[in-house]
Amino acid sequence: MTGTTGASHPADPRADCVVDAAGGVTFDIAGHDSGGAAEPVLVLSRRGTAPADEVRLPLTPAGEGRVRAVLPSTVELAEGHWDASVAGRPVRPGVRDVRALVDRRPDRSRPVGARVPYPAVDGRLAVRAWLRPRHAEAGDLAFGGGGCTVEGLLYGAELGEGAVAEARWGGEVRQAPVEGGEDGAFAFTLPYGPLAEPRPDGQRLWQLWLRPAAGAEPVRVARLLDDVWDRRNVFVYPEWEGDGFRAAPCYSADNELCVRVVPAS
Repeated sequence: MTGTTGASHPADPRADCVVDAAGGVTFDIAGHDSGGAAEPVLVLSRRGTAPADEVRLPLTPAGEGRVRAVLPSTVELAEGHWDASVAGRPVRPGVRDVRALVDRRPDRSRPVGARVPYPAVDGRLAVRAWLRPRHAEAGDLAFGGGGCTVEGLLYGAELGEGAVAEARWGGEVRQAPVEGGEDGAFAFTLPYGPLAEPRPDGQRLWQLWLRPAAGAEPVRVARLLDDVWDRRNVFVYPEWEGDGFRAAPCYSADNELCVRVVPAS
């Protein structure tokens, strides 16, 4: 359970959020003024879309001067950042109970949807959403021998003959064999040395993909099924120093797994 972050204006409504294990979100809002709206709603607006991509959720009385909106898990949100507002005013984050998202294991036969409410940089409440028909969920990482081993679970596809992991940077691709387990489990070991050939003169950010079988379309490796909306400064992995380079796994702004390679200092 997390508290509030960011500056707020006393006139702005504030929402406490509870997320269930299926991905549904309940918003309990205090300080709401409908502004004369006949049908008051909580509006979620996806950033960077024009005209605005919106989801409108009805507000109902919740007692003690509060109102409630519910985003069911069955309502799909396109991938992106969704800002919350009521009657044209931004909603500020209150208490966010996201404990139910930890260690989620959704149905492997369905598209993976994840939604995490969070405090945006400007102090308003937002929801980070992902929606992927196929997904390779990164789990534990292990280190040794000049590389890293990634374990995870595959959703929306099955591992078959010729499965490989792919590291991609620019037009370059490096591959590593994938071992399969039960219920979509996978593992692969990626040595850093081939990612540093030829020796780097600047940063290389290799994206990690999983190709489930020979000829199959690749699936991006990411970690989405928990309560962390931005992993970049939360998951920091040990760095390996090789011959003229340094390398370590990292996450992108979209929580997708990468390997960063830079020249040795």
